[in-house]
Amino acid sequence: MLDINLIRTNPDSVREGISLKKADPRLVDDFLVLDKQWRELVNETDNLRAEQRKAGEARDIEKAKELKEGIRKNEERLKELEEQRDKILRLLPNLPLDSVPAGKDESENITLRTWGEIPKMDFEPKDHLKLGEELDLIDTERAAKVSGARFGYLKNQLALLEFALIKYAFDIITKDGFVPVVPPVLIKPEAMKAMGYVERGGEEIYHLEKDDLYLVGTSEQSVGPMHMDEIFEEKDLPKRYVAFSTCFRREAGSYGKDTKGILRVHQFDKLEMFSITTPEKSKEEHQLLLSLEEKLMQGLKLPYRVLNICSGDLGDPAAAKYDIEVWLPSQSTYRETHSTSNTTDFQSRRLNVKYKPESEDKARYVHMLNGTAFAIGRILIAIVENYQQKDGSILIPEVLRQYLGFDKISK
Repeated sequence: MLDINLIRTNPDSVREGISLKKADPRLVDDFLVLDKQWRELVNETDNLRAEQRKAGEARDIEKAKELKEGIRKNEERLKELEEQRDKILRLLPNLPLDSVPAGKDESENITLRTWGEIPKMDFEPKDHLKLGEELDLIDTERAAKVSGARFGYLKNQLALLEFALIKYAFDIITKDGFVPVVPPVLIKPEAMKAMGYVERGGEEIYHLEKDDLYLVGTSEQSVGPMHMDEIFEEKDLPKRYVAFSTCFRREAGSYGKDTKGILRVHQFDKLEMFSITTPEKSKEEHQLLLSLEEKLMQGLKLPYRVLNICSGDLGDPAAAKYDIEVWLPSQSTYRETHSTSNTTDFQSRRLNVKYKPESEDKARYVHMLNGTAFAIGRILIAIVENYQQKDGSILIPEVLRQYLGFDKISK
């Protein structure tokens, strides 16, 4: 949620910012009209209350009754205006930071760097599903019988490899003060809405209407609301978490895309980093999250590239975002495995999470950031494809062997 005072005092910059994220700038004008009406009515109501007090002191009962009725009608209208204003306010996306490149879509994202050597294979590389079926690691046919399309069973060594990745990530990330968490995957509507994903993009979310609960699409959606309506002391920040959970996405509108295997599925496991910090340190914290993502990938020795995401490709909550894309030999291209976003105070305003600065009396909103540690399925795909051998076996990255007790998957 944007700062109302920013919209009032600098509407042009807000119009420009939301336009860069493909939102209608006329929303700002609609908000300002309602806001003006609301403020004028607040002043009028305050004046009526002052007159009511005077009438009461003068024991003018009829006048007091008349004023009371006027106040009641005004309060009803104020409630209507507040609801209309809030509805528009929740449609306004976060403004991109100055460091974000302007662009309409993903084709205008900027590659910051690449790392690692693309594996040289003297054979035709197989995709992860072919390898998974040959080695009895992935079963999507039986999953389709049980659950439908876009589900899969992970089996044998691949199932063990998932837990090795989890342990490896926890070992690396907790060294930087991240608290390990296994959060709920069902959350209340107010929590999901506060994280900023419902108004635009809500078609991706599973909603259990009977219970009025949402299934999370990423762990941040249940970790962020942990501290709803709380105030931190500045000395207690940053507050860092690394959460593991199963996640769910409807993948609405993606039919026909990546339908083979486990690249784009309705259910997947994920490790997510989440940070709460002061506004002055959020850009620095963003770089920390990105550096940890790269450290994990470099430990696995998977070739990747880092992208600075342009304004038109940012989600509503993000003010800045970096993606990591891994090389997939079967597709001869890079595919996304990680993202890390600085949502500034967009989510904390909705959640009402603040901190007390050491040098100030007034509490301020914290900044919130998130970053993928591992989207497990996609990292498994990357390992299977990049570490495949000519004889059809798959080597295990050296850093994971200590957790597994074997260094190869073979027939």
